[in-house]
Amino acid sequence: MPKLFYEDLNEGDEHKSSGRTITEADIVNFAGLSADYNNMHIDEEFAKKTVFKTRVAHGMLVTSIATGLWFTMPRLATVAFMGLEDWRFSGAVFPGDTIHITRKLVEKREHKRPNMGFFIFEVNVFTHKDAEKPVQKGKWVILVQRKEEA
Repeated sequence: MPKLFYEDLNEGDEHKSSGRTITEADIVNFAGLSADYNNMHIDEEFAKKTVFKTRVAHGMLVTSIATGLWFTMPRLATVAFMGLEDWRFSGAVFPGDTIHITRKLVEKREHKRPNMGFFIFEVNVFTHKDAEKPVQKGKWVILVQRKEEA
């Protein structure tokens, strides 16, 4: 698959990922991997007494899966994922929910090295239940290669 370089995208360009269903196994495995055994995620009887009435997926699990969904969109000539800006959790994701992400290039920034530059994407995570209201959102900063000059 061809990679998109700094010069190939313009502010306003948008992409949408494929979907991914959050499973019981995802939640259990993430709890073990992260050591986050909060009862909201692993104890159904406890979770029944909460505002959600059932267990919810870890917010960072959803963010982690979102990073994988990134690779179902047109590929970038990525040098490094530089971080998150203003990342917010605004809704719950439940076992069985299918999520997808959207990205919109909102800013291009120069880098001190002439062979690379920064993309700042507005990223939204949606569930299949509401494609208008994101459950997570914020900006991702990606360092990408520039095309080699001839």
